[in-house]
Amino acid sequence: MISTVTTSTVTTLANVSMAGTFGLIAIMFLLTLLVQKEISATVSNKKMERWSRALNVAIPPLLIVFVAIVVVRIAIALR
Repeated sequence: MISTVTTSTVTTLANVSMAGTFGLIAIMFLLTLLVQKEISATVSNKKMERWSRALNVAIPPLLIVFVAIVVVRIAIALR
């Protein structure tokens, strides 16, 4: 019984820390893509224009993830 509780507690704590790590990675990736988008928008080159359009596919889902992370963090803080 005690080993089951301990195992589930360790697993839960590991999952929570992994979620925080994945959230941080997603935010850093979003910032990187936004910088790339700005850089590619300033250069007038066919290759950079295609790269800019490709970034339009990746940025909106990451923005949704960012908003979800912020909402959850605010909800936890207000609790």
